[in-house]
Amino acid sequence: MRARPTLFCLFALTLAALAAPAAAAPKEVRVVEDRSGAHVLQVAGAPFRIRGAGLQDGDQEALAARGANSFRTWHTAEDPAAVLEMLDRAERNGLMVAMGLHVGKERHGFDFDDAAAIEAQKARLLAQVRAYKDHPAVLMWVVGNELNLESRDPRVWDVVESLTTAIQAEDPQHPVMTPLAGFDPALATLLRTRAPSLDLIGIQMYGDIGELPAKLEAAQWRGPYVVTEWGPTGHWESPETRWGAAIEDTASRKAELLVERYTRVIEADAAQGLGSYVFLWGQKQERTPTWYGLFLSSGESTPGVDAMQRLWTGAWPANRAPQISPLRLDGRVATDSVVLSPDAPYVAQVEAADPDGDALAYAWVVREESRATSIGGDPETLPLEIELRGADGAVDGQLSFEAPSQPGAYRLFVDVRDGQGHAAYANFPFHVGAPPASAE
Repeated sequence: MRARPTLFCLFALTLAALAAPAAAAPKEVRVVEDRSGAHVLQVAGAPFRIRGAGLQDGDQEALAARGANSFRTWHTAEDPAAVLEMLDRAERNGLMVAMGLHVGKERHGFDFDDAAAIEAQKARLLAQVRAYKDHPAVLMWVVGNELNLESRDPRVWDVVESLTTAIQAEDPQHPVMTPLAGFDPALATLLRTRAPSLDLIGIQMYGDIGELPAKLEAAQWRGPYVVTEWGPTGHWESPETRWGAAIEDTASRKAELLVERYTRVIEADAAQGLGSYVFLWGQKQERTPTWYGLFLSSGESTPGVDAMQRLWTGAWPANRAPQISPLRLDGRVATDSVVLSPDAPYVAQVEAADPDGDALAYAWVVREESRATSIGGDPETLPLEIELRGADGAVDGQLSFEAPSQPGAYRLFVDVRDGQGHAAYANFPFHVGAPPASAE
């Protein structure tokens, strides 16, 4: 027979209960209209304009320190402990999380005739909602990502509507949205007719984000939205060499574009826009190792991070990243579609400067050009690094080297680091030997 607790034990248990921190309550999040008719996101009754970034496994502390108040994810991990750790960490950092829910059996969509699989997916996602809806760091639910990018079957929006209403019934305290690749009248019509229960939408645009106001007007879309991805000009919309290699902006040029796009488009819309998530608070290989990430793979922050701090807080950091100019190769620019002779000597040049006068270290690398043809952010393999021959005499801002022996497409990269955790970069696509006739 189990012994009864003594009076002392009961007293001790009572004290322990009183001393234990109470579980934080979920914050009610709503999208409301103010007296002027503008849409406003509210968290616990207070206005909340999203100043955020896309972040799946990156540095939350750095994000908060730079002035952000939120981040979005693309999926919710299967490990509940990992998710709770992420949310607890976000709460400690004062960050709200737009929780990504992965939609689709595979990356490229559904088998719409498999009702059982779609229902199983709904059950899986609702279990995730049920598990985390009461956490105070949850901001909203993000259903899928760019489901319009490849799926032309309008039934995808029936699935979104079914998921939206089910999530709203399970968790009435947090809005539900879905991010879209671009925006146009036809897409708006599909959303109005097939997914009308969405609380708001996400819009993802890069180099063409300046067209967003006109696109919203053309679609006669008056509802609330968040710019859920934006950033540098995309590889698919950038200038190319004759052989089809996309030409990437320098880190400094990207920072300038962040300021321009945020100021002229994102923050200019206080009637429908609820804020944004810049892409990407971290690093990834997508056509190049530097195209979209705001950090190098070695962890250094770039001028884009400084720009976002300025935009979010109004103040530059105490120590800023270096500035860098476009690379020149053999005295020419990337749009010249530079072709080199195998094993021949060449000189590459770049200009860099540090706003704080820090000493700069240059690192040069040649890689094979990416052969990836994927779209929508699918995983890519880092292209093979090629030995830099004849580069022993490299000096600051200048590299003398021998072209690779094998004909083909390559890219020269330079990183400039200030020794204070900051860096800038540039790269230059070139071809060894004549490009294939089909690429001319």
